[in-house]
Parts: sequence; C-alpha cells; structure tokens
Amino acid sequence: MAIERKFVVEGERRMLIKEYLKKETEKAGFGGIEIQRTPMGTLISLLTERPGLIIGRGGKNIKKLTDDLAEKFDIENPQIEIEEVGNQAPLNGQIMAYKVAAALERGWHFRRVGHSTVRRIMSSGARGCQVIISGKITGARHRTEKFTKGHVKYCGEVAKEVMDEGMAVAKKKPGILGVKVRVMKPGAKMPDEIDIVLGDEKKEVAVEKKEEKKEEKKEEKKVIKEKPVKTIDDEKLEKLKLDELPGLGESMIKKLKKAGIKDVKELYEMSVDDMVGIKGIGIKKAEKLKEAIEKAVK
Repeated sequence: MAIERKFVVEGERRMLIKEYLKKETEKAGFGGIEIQRTPMGTLISLLTERPGLIIGRGGKNIKKLTDDLAEKFDIENPQIEIEEVGNQAPLNGQIMAYKVAAALERGWHFRRVGHSTVRRIMSSGARGCQVIISGKITGARHRTEKFTKGHVKYCGEVAKEVMDEGMAVAKKKPGILGVKVRVMKPGAKMPDEIDIVLGDEKKEVAVEKKEEKKEEKKEEKKVIKEKPVKTIDDEKLEKLKLDELPGLGESMIKKLKKAGIKDVKELYEMSVDDMVGIKGIGIKKAEKLKEAIEKAVK
C-alpha cells in the first residue's frame, strides 16, 4: 500500500471511531476525542461532561465500549481515558451544540435557545461565539438563523486554530434541524495582537546600568577622599603639639580646639570626611593637614 493511501485509510478510521463514540456517549455530553498510538496500544482520550454514565457500574459500560472498538475497528489493545470537562463545559462547542439540539427537541423556541446559549457562553469568559440553527424552524420553508456575539473568525488557518466548533442534530416533527456552535475561547490570540516586551526590558536594563555607574562613581570619590593611612610612630605623634604643625594659623588652632581636638594624634586618626565636618575646614585644607602631620613626624 502506498504511503498516501495509508494516511487516507488511517484518517477514515479515526473519523469513524469519532462518529461511533459520539453516538454512544451523546447522553453523557460528548466533548471530543484525541487518539494517540503508544507502545502499549492505542490511547483514546474522551472528553465528556458526565463521566459516570460512560464508566457505568463497576466499569461495565466502558468495558463494552473497549471491546466494541477492538472488534469493529480492528484496534490493537484500545485504552479509553475519560476526562471531565467540569466548569469549562460552556466553552466546548460540541457540548453546547448537543444542549441546543436537546432544548429544541423539548419544544423551546429557537430564539430563546439561541440567545440563552450565547449569554451562557459569553458569561464563561469566551471572546466570541456563534449559534447557527438551520432547517424548517417555524414553517414549511428551510431557513437559517444565526446568533452571534463577540469576535468570531470564519475562515483560514486562524479560524482552525482559535475556533472550537461543534455540530448536532435536533429531530422534530416538521423535519431535522441542524445545529452548529462556534466558540472562541478566552486564551485565543489573534495574529495581529502583538505584545512588545523588549522595549521595556531595554529601558529597565539602561536604568539599572545608570544606577550602577552612579554607585561606582560614588565609591571612586570615596576612595579618592579617603587616602590610605600610613603607619607612623605613636610616640612622635604624642610629642607633637598643634602649635608645632607647619602652616597652621592661630584661627585654625582655635577652630580645632573648639571642635574638641586637643593633640596632633587625635587629629591624625581622623579621616578626611571627619575633618571636613569641622566648621571652616574644606577638603583641600583637610588633605594639607594630613600632609603637614606626616612631614612633621618625619
């Protein structure tokens, strides 16, 4: 068998399995299937609203389904996995299509069914939805009624990606009504919706770099101001008096004594920043004082 023919046959079989399971699990709220081949066999994930009806008492119903799939469709070791839809049922197109068809069969007016279904879907957070009812709705002539709200895509690859579609049939006395429900889920993203993140990231990085540079400059200034203190003999410092320091006037000595500095040793142990804190002494003056003390000791 040619490879192309093999794909066609496989696709046909998958479609027949889907139609069979849809018919058998219609009352339980069929929401879709996913078929995967595994080393252990074929895994069929079945999405449903009421999983208890499919499983049955003691797993009786699900065992029957598994046996039927193996016999009718020649599936090797089929394994059915059931997933419950839960609160996400209004966002599933197939489940909502069955609900619309069931309401029409019970005698609900088509407009009431259409509007209430659209409201329920949109209140669940959908971006858009459409309910289409076609057939002999009110009279002998066929017509189509559409109930649309929000954003809906009709064709192209985008419609396949973002729209969830479901189809069902309502059997009434005048004839059969076709029901189609299309839902755009909350997480759907359009091709024209672009999130620009790089610009903000670049700005943040630039701001961080500027802050880092400012901090580096501050540290450099501190290093310049605070020159490393050379080790000098303590005995010589103790013997020195403020009056003996070269270049130190009487006004400066008074300022130092007013600040509580009594001897040269105490002045030498102060940093440049501490000296600048004394009224009347700037950075240059403080540096000159340090140099004067070193020269006097030497």
